[in-house]
Amino acid sequence: MVDPTHTEAWRALQAHYDEVRDMHMRDLFDEDPARAGRLSSTLGDLLFDYSKNRVTDRSVSLLVELAEECGVRDWIERMFAGDAINATEGRAVLHTALRNRGDRPVMVHDVDVMPDVRRVLEQMRRFAEAVRDGSRAGHTGRAITDVVNIGIGGSDLGPFMVTEALRPYWKEGLRAHFVSNVDGTHLSEVLREVRAETTLFIVASKTFTTQETLTNARSARQWLVERLGSEDAVAKHFVALSTNREAVTAFGIDPDNMFELWDWVGGRYSLWSAIGLSIACVLGMEHFEDLLAGAYEVDEHFRTAPLRENIPVLMALLGVWYGDFFGATSHAVLPYDQYLHRFPAYLQQADMESNGKRTSREGEVVAYGTGPIVWGEPGTNGQHAFFQLLHQGTHLVPCDFIVPAQSQNPLGQHHDILVANCIAQAEALMRGKTEEEARDELRRSGASKDQVVLLAPHKAFPGNRPSNTFMLEKLTPRTLGRLIALYEHKIFVQGVIWNIYSFDQWGVELGKQLAKVVLPELTGQLGEHDSSTQQLIEYYRLHRESVS
Repeated sequence: MVDPTHTEAWRALQAHYDEVRDMHMRDLFDEDPARAGRLSSTLGDLLFDYSKNRVTDRSVSLLVELAEECGVRDWIERMFAGDAINATEGRAVLHTALRNRGDRPVMVHDVDVMPDVRRVLEQMRRFAEAVRDGSRAGHTGRAITDVVNIGIGGSDLGPFMVTEALRPYWKEGLRAHFVSNVDGTHLSEVLREVRAETTLFIVASKTFTTQETLTNARSARQWLVERLGSEDAVAKHFVALSTNREAVTAFGIDPDNMFELWDWVGGRYSLWSAIGLSIACVLGMEHFEDLLAGAYEVDEHFRTAPLRENIPVLMALLGVWYGDFFGATSHAVLPYDQYLHRFPAYLQQADMESNGKRTSREGEVVAYGTGPIVWGEPGTNGQHAFFQLLHQGTHLVPCDFIVPAQSQNPLGQHHDILVANCIAQAEALMRGKTEEEARDELRRSGASKDQVVLLAPHKAFPGNRPSNTFMLEKLTPRTLGRLIALYEHKIFVQGVIWNIYSFDQWGVELGKQLAKVVLPELTGQLGEHDSSTQQLIEYYRLHRESVS
């Protein structure tokens, strides 16, 4: 266990920060024509350009030394070996086993888990193919046309993001829907779009006790039975992604249609598991396995590449550099591909639930910053929303630009315009525009002296705003798998450096516990609360609509 601030590398980085903090990236590029080539890496068809960062070669070397002192290489080996690195829950962390395309065994408590992983993948294949070819029909004998995934957190965000990202690969005549919010509106709106006779519900809950998921599942069950007129219909229209066979059977689901999960699969890392059944049904198992294969390529790179050449490690170190030395508190993810519109939301959970921690592995409150606020929207929408703050605001916000060189929907000049905007925005954030350049621009446009004086300060950009750019050939299942895995491992490395546990999420528990107390009080006897909570409960009771 290493407190990063007690390392030699951290102390050296503090001194180095004082040396480089006033350097401007435009000068670094002007002085070094080879900078971009040297500060870039490729993996398959993915180009990772990190040259637009406020770093020198010395900065990168010191950051790599920090990773070495914090034991990143050892933690990588421990994760892949199946050690219980999720120590607060006593669990291994093996989402990498789910996409292991090689013949390497993966051991947990001296047992190779790969036979079980392959067994569930084959079960998924048989089921998905049956849905897709119509042999897995509904209660009335009609083929399935709609798959509704009912889950929350990683059981929703992962498969929802992937199916949206890979819409061009959907089977014609088969649609995916996702219900997560316990707000009845979410389920109601989805049910308005589907027919009971042709809808398959996938209930994703490892324990089969998750309040939001089970509430939605029971309402969907009632809706189905009312429309098809038989309890027997449940077994034809519901399957479960769970380990709780007793509860699944009691719900009316055939236990043969229960797809197993394991305690070494964390929810926000679970799309590679049976949680991805909706992906397999809509895209086809061959595309699901391409997704796994892309992630496996990154796993092998992450496991074997030297730290200085290791893309997830470099991503993580740059985040530590800005968060802990420059004081950046957020990180923007900006996909220039409409199909990736849910990718920032997916990474919000992956990153903020993993590294939004204030307690070290030793149980002490840390004295340095940990996980950033992760946010973003697809370009070019973001350019007309929050890029003003990125360019001229008072906050330093490191950015990730993600863009494919080829569009899934080539249409005139659309993609050229999209890519030009992506490249230009990254350049603008880096270069900026000095006030003198703004004055010259105004003079050339014919502005008066008074206009030049008035407008130049408003048209100046400080620049020196850091960004990474990920450019891939095309958004496919394989390239998406690579992209997701890069971020997963980045998050893990940052947790190692910050000396926190990235694979638990105790911070979500307190609100759930208190909700169980408040729920019966909304209609029954009031308990004791602070005056604000009391007031809110009383207001709700007074104005609550009657429930039929």
